[in-house]
Amino acid sequence: MLVKKIGIDLGTANTLVFIPKKGIVVNEPSVVAITSDSNEVLAVGNEAKKMIGRTPDLINAYRPLKNGVIADYKVTEAMLRYFINKVMPRVRFIKPDVLVSIPAGVTSTEKRAVTEAVLKAGAKNAYIVTEPVLAAIGAGIEINTPTGNMIVDIGGGTSEVAVISLGGVVAVDSARVGGDKLDAAIVQYVKRKFGLAIGERTAENIKIEAGNALPQIKEKYVEVRGRDLIGGLPKTVRISTNEITEAMREELGEIVNAIRKVLQKTPPELAADIMDKGMVLSGGGALIRNLDKLITKTIGVPCYVADDALNCVAKGTGIALENLDLYKRAVLSK
Repeated sequence: MLVKKIGIDLGTANTLVFIPKKGIVVNEPSVVAITSDSNEVLAVGNEAKKMIGRTPDLINAYRPLKNGVIADYKVTEAMLRYFINKVMPRVRFIKPDVLVSIPAGVTSTEKRAVTEAVLKAGAKNAYIVTEPVLAAIGAGIEINTPTGNMIVDIGGGTSEVAVISLGGVVAVDSARVGGDKLDAAIVQYVKRKFGLAIGERTAENIKIEAGNALPQIKEKYVEVRGRDLIGGLPKTVRISTNEITEAMREELGEIVNAIRKVLQKTPPELAADIMDKGMVLSGGGALIRNLDKLITKTIGVPCYVADDALNCVAKGTGIALENLDLYKRAVLSK
């Protein structure tokens, strides 16, 4: 089958590739392993993630995107080429049209750099759309209507909050808080309270297994293994749901503040629409238990988690590619 269109959700933590009529065909970590002496790319995605924290001095395994922004363009280009090649046949008769998601707060220079990286990676045409718009499309929100639609997309590096009307962004704010910062907060909390050193992967597992945005009467406990900071030997402690809630409190507060800022910038008519319809949560962070309830309680506006919240941006890339004329106001193309 000829692949003519490819949608790429270029995330800080993971990159998802969407092909219309096929769905999500690739979901791999946004990690690249390169040699420090010759800058040769050794591995990308799953293979590169396995190397994090386990490489000799000559090899660096890291994420080329920091807080949703491209920190290393050459490495990002190599990563994009890898993902495009993975879904394209070896013998190509046509170059595909590629649509890539970018954070809402990026500069015009950064947009140009992403476009150039996509074209150099083998695309015929490059289309760039901001993450909140794609998340809204993927969540099934009718963004072209003259009504206010609010989306809160919580990714690995950033949380993007936007009000969309008539296919365009009316008000937007971005908080440098996402899954990664929540994991880091858990690492610091466990270190401070239990004198235990744990890795971010362990922190992520704790968050998934027992993380909750609101304190619970009936608590759940998880066993955490790490290295005792005093004795230096392996040690196991039990951590409760409410302790994890306390660890994430400040970071979740930053997301709530970003929502508050956007609502303050929103015209009254659109704010009234949002009060009626509520806001939609998408991204991996939306899966934190009771986060929607915390936002509703704090802001006073109904909040709902989108269906398949984790894949909203990737699904949005596919829908936008199939309906470029319909979403032309939101698309930057080259």
